[in-house]
Amino acid sequence: MSMTARRRDAVENRAGIVDAATAVIGHDPRASIADIAARAGLSRRALYGHFDDRDAILREVIATGAARFNVIADTIDDPDSRVALARLASELWREAAHVQAAAALALDDTHLPQTSAALAPLRRRIDAIVRRGQEAGELRTDLPAPTLSRLLEETGRMVIARVDAESASARGIAVTAVLGIAGLSWTEARELLTQHPDLEAE
Repeated sequence: MSMTARRRDAVENRAGIVDAATAVIGHDPRASIADIAARAGLSRRALYGHFDDRDAILREVIATGAARFNVIADTIDDPDSRVALARLASELWREAAHVQAAAALALDDTHLPQTSAALAPLRRRIDAIVRRGQEAGELRTDLPAPTLSRLLEETGRMVIARVDAESASARGIAVTAVLGIAGLSWTEARELLTQHPDLEAE
């Protein structure tokens, strides 16, 4: 086997381990190295050839998840800031819901510094939407933009950690919670969702 082929196999194996860890931890945040190795179809010894320990795997899971969130944030371009926030919350929930335990673990206080740094592009997008929305009179202006952005972020963390992803209304709850913090009443939030049904459709 050539050096290039071995390098490609190593990269694919590492990505497979991260995917397996995301899935396993997504259902059980206490999942062991053995659980992750079994899901990846590798021995523990083979897994340790790619990662030093479980924490190293978890760091990679967080970084990979953050990169996906950042890509989603980069696609949000609705001119109305209310719709932009709703779409962002909706798409982030869709991404996080199937690995809710892993997402909640990444956003807990222990891992928050690493997660926060990895999510810098997402935070910049939220801040830009908030500033634009306040200037347009679409979002509440009784709070400075950085404070409102932080409250929106904290609301997202709480929803991921506390709302049952299996619930049929979970996505709508996530979007409505974000819009409520942004300054919309629950009836205004429901009206927006009625006008944009794709924001809560499964």
